[in-house]
Order: sequence, then C-alpha cells, then structure tokens
Amino acid sequence: MAVKKEPQKSNVSKEELLGFYREMLLIRRFEEKAGQLYGMGLIGGFCHLYIGQEAVVVGLEACTKEGDKRITSYRDHGHMLACGMDPKGVMAELTGREGGYSKGKGGSMHMFSKEKHFYGGHGIVGAQVPLGAGLALADKYLGNDNVTFTYFGDGAANQGQVYETYNMAELWMLPVIFVIENNQYAMGTSVKRSTKSGTFFGRGAAYGIPGEQVDGMDVLAVKAAGEKAVAHCRAGQGPYILEMMTYRYRGHSMSDPAKYRTREEVEKIRSEKDAIEHVRDLLLNAGLASEEDLKIIDREIKEQVNASAEFAKDSPEPALTELWTDIYA
Repeated sequence: MAVKKEPQKSNVSKEELLGFYREMLLIRRFEEKAGQLYGMGLIGGFCHLYIGQEAVVVGLEACTKEGDKRITSYRDHGHMLACGMDPKGVMAELTGREGGYSKGKGGSMHMFSKEKHFYGGHGIVGAQVPLGAGLALADKYLGNDNVTFTYFGDGAANQGQVYETYNMAELWMLPVIFVIENNQYAMGTSVKRSTKSGTFFGRGAAYGIPGEQVDGMDVLAVKAAGEKAVAHCRAGQGPYILEMMTYRYRGHSMSDPAKYRTREEVEKIRSEKDAIEHVRDLLLNAGLASEEDLKIIDREIKEQVNASAEFAKDSPEPALTELWTDIYA
C-alpha cells in the first residue's frame, strides 16, 4: 500500500495545488484521448504519449515568467498544454487538420507557438539541446533575464551534441536549464543497460555546470528545484541541469508493445508514485478540497478534452496548395 506523503516545506496555496491538479489531469486525459484517436486511425505517423510524466512540466511551468522559452523532444503534447497552448489547436494538429498549430502539416512532432514561446518538439534525438542553448544565447545577447527550458530524455543524454552544448553553454554563461526527463527507458533500453554513470546531471560537473536529481513524480519537489535553477540562471550564473526521475506508463510510442518491462513494474509505480494521485491526496488530507470538488474538476477536464477532439474532427484537412507554403522563413 502506498504511503501517504505529507506536504513538505511547501507554502503552496490551495489555489496553486488545485491548479497543479487541474493541469496534470488535463495532460493525462488529453493523452488518453489522443491514444484513442490514434487507435481509430485519426492520427497518422508517430504519437508519443506523456502519461505518467505530468508533474515535470507542470512543476517547471510554475517557475516561469512571460518571455521564458521552452523546447523539447517528440514527447511534447504535455509541454504544449502546460505552457498554455489551446488543446483544440494541439489535437487538430495531431489529426492533421487545418485548425492545428502548424495548419495540420506537422503532426505530433512538429508544433510551435510563437505566442507561448514554445519552440517545438523535435524528432531527431538530442537535436533540441543545441537549439535550446541558441535560444538562451539570443536572450543573453538582448540583455534580458529570460530563461530557456531545454527538455530531453535519458536516451538523448548519451548523444554527443548534448556535451558540446554543455561546454558552450557554460563557456558563454547561457541562461539555459537543461531538463533531463529520466523516465528509465530510452525507447526500449533501460538506463541500467545503457550507461554506467550514477547520474546524468552529474556529467555536467566536467563542464562546471551545477545540477541536481529531483523526484519528478512530485510536482512540489519539481517546483522547488525549478525555482532554484531559475534563480541561478536569472542571476547570470550560467546553465543548470535538472535530472527529473520520472516514469512513463505507456510504450515509447503508440506502436510500442513495451515487452521490455513487466506489467507489475508499471503497476507498482502507478500505485505508489502517481503524480496526480499524490496531489489528490494532499488536497483531500489537508481538507483543501472534497471528493465532490475533484469530481467537478474531472468532469470539466473531460468536457474540455472531448471538445478538443470534436474540434479536430470537424476541422477540414489542409488544402493541397498548403504543400507550397511555409517552406522558407
């Protein structure tokens, strides 16, 4: 039986805790709906779901201000929703419709929002890391105190371009937070089989980059670590590395049967460490919300997600002439 966690070193308000619950639940329900639409043949290409990892992006977005940027890999729908992008536009893009963020031409891996400073999910493993440092270089050049959150996984953490970027980021003291979403598996290869390092954040020490390992299933722990990293960057002290220990409940993508791990392993994490259940327990145990309050939120989220799916289905496919637009910037 899972041990109930008490709120630690948290001066978090009722409103903020309810906000975390709502945002994480939106990502979870949205991804479940995306999985359904994929199964119905309405989403083509690849589709990598974020189910299980919601606390990472929700906790870090709580540390941002207007002007901060974010860039990530192909497991990106959660990042879009957390930074305020419209679920309707995200779902329409997933289904290749005109109402999508990239007019239906990008799909799951290629969505962007200039308004929300979201610079894409990227299909090439590790490619977003130097791009994230480039975004941070632009802010340093402009002389503001904006920060760029550059997300990548434990698999990408073994790519050479990551370490070239670490070197340049520290050399130029760039305001970039490297967020390693360590969900234990690079596609189907467990961390235990792919690296001898005790930690991933510790590799930054060779470049003089500080960092820490964080419980990525605890949104309050994520937020606390994020605030520390953000303060470091805004103060002009260069990059910071956060290794978020998290877990994905589904396969690498919708086409992955995930036979490389046991059902018992997944269920153990779900029952003992689920990020949404943790916040739910905090709200109920502290008397900040009732079961009925949370049921109302659940219903509202389901309605919002269903509306996004209907919007996507009703949105037309892009015209053939769109093949020739947006080719050059």
